[in-house]
Amino acid sequence: MLLLCFALQQVSASGVHSSSVEVVIGSKTFTESVILGEVVAHLVRSAGESPVHKRALGGSRLVWDALLKGYIDIYPEYTGTITEEILAGKGIRDSDAIRKRLKRNDVRMSASLGFNNNYAIGMKKVTAEKLHISKISDLRYHPELVFGFSNEFMDRADGWQGLRSMYGLPQKKVSGMDHDLAYRSLKSGSIHVTDLYTTDAEIDYYGLQALEDDLHYFPVYTAVLLYRANLEERAPRVITAIKRLEGRISNADMRKMNELVKIKKKEEATVAADFLDDNFSLKSGVRRETLAERLWTRTKEHLYLVSISLLAAILIAIPLGIIAEKKNGLGQIILSVVGIIQTIPSLALLVFMIPLLGIGGPPAIAALFLYSLLPVVRNTYTGLRDIPPPVRESAEALGLTPGASLRLVELPMASREILAGVKTSAVINVGTATLGALVGAGGYGQPILTGIRLDDISLILQGAIPAALLALLVQGLFELAELIVVPKGLRLKAPQ
Repeated sequence: MLLLCFALQQVSASGVHSSSVEVVIGSKTFTESVILGEVVAHLVRSAGESPVHKRALGGSRLVWDALLKGYIDIYPEYTGTITEEILAGKGIRDSDAIRKRLKRNDVRMSASLGFNNNYAIGMKKVTAEKLHISKISDLRYHPELVFGFSNEFMDRADGWQGLRSMYGLPQKKVSGMDHDLAYRSLKSGSIHVTDLYTTDAEIDYYGLQALEDDLHYFPVYTAVLLYRANLEERAPRVITAIKRLEGRISNADMRKMNELVKIKKKEEATVAADFLDDNFSLKSGVRRETLAERLWTRTKEHLYLVSISLLAAILIAIPLGIIAEKKNGLGQIILSVVGIIQTIPSLALLVFMIPLLGIGGPPAIAALFLYSLLPVVRNTYTGLRDIPPPVRESAEALGLTPGASLRLVELPMASREILAGVKTSAVINVGTATLGALVGAGGYGQPILTGIRLDDISLILQGAIPAALLALLVQGLFELAELIVVPKGLRLKAPQ
């Protein structure tokens, strides 16, 4: 595993060298953050440097940690999130105090970009009017209402737990979900109340009402940019470029950009480029990829994740399976460990890998490698264990050493079972690799996650259909491999 981590770090560190400085931009998993990330990317490019935008990486804590560890250089954030989540419990409120505290982490904060995207609690206007609800405290008298909040809001310091405590809310039916899915659930009536971002285009689109925060629970969420201090030395022109944004994006501007992406279905990069053209006369051409080009790019990324992780798993898992069968006590430990790994939620495993390997391909490959172990280890162990004792005795009677018996008799006889484990692992790997997009690894998961966020079925299908076809192709290739790997006699005996 240590060797794999080292190899992945080398892959991550390698790249094409040029005279320009590579600036890695991060964004969170909601549309506004992605748009702002694209605005920054255009400005970085205009400064003569090379932007790399790691889109929709995750929640506030994940992206903040990525900034601290140097996996990204800059990302858009909000002052309320900084004081209530990132620096929670520090008693920090004003901008000067924030900047002073961030300096300890070698992080700098821009001035306000010009707008506030505050948290609010909202519901359908028609429901609010029917129940005479205009402020958050009115919710106390309606315990029957179903609440559905974004997953991050459920856990953050300025989220649901604090809100419930301050307002004394009695609701029991409270669940976490994706922020964009919460809006659709409001529309369908599955939930009645959710958390809003006040610049969201969906508020008007779905006819929602932001309830008055009458006890002033939520702080002000002023949009800023956080960036690593060394960027001032590495790419001073980038700092000059991004400071042009300070005070230049109004609430109306941000709502309009969100609407263009979420409602009008324009691409974030195009919307960001148009904003810079209109407000800064900055021409930043956006080349739209064709469907074929996008599919080819995502296929290469997906095959990269699957092939490396699966090959590493095969090379490690088959010897582990052999050891498990030969060494009974150690074997139970091996089987238990790979079984436990399989029970770890895939998203959690991805997040666990980030401190070791950063973001992008390496953590995704490491997580996929670990998920691929169990089927191969278990089937190798089972295939060897089920070899009839007379066969082993015959090999011994012929004078074969244990190593020769394993190579010439046992592994060929267990090959069908081993290959079945590899095939199972490969198919699971192809599907699970779609989650790599959550840590910036790309692949077929990228259009799926973007489609979910934008409520665009066509984008979801652009990832889901190729992933399913690739899984079928992989299964077919292993069926053909069986004709080569499995001895003919064993194939003839196989049940039809």
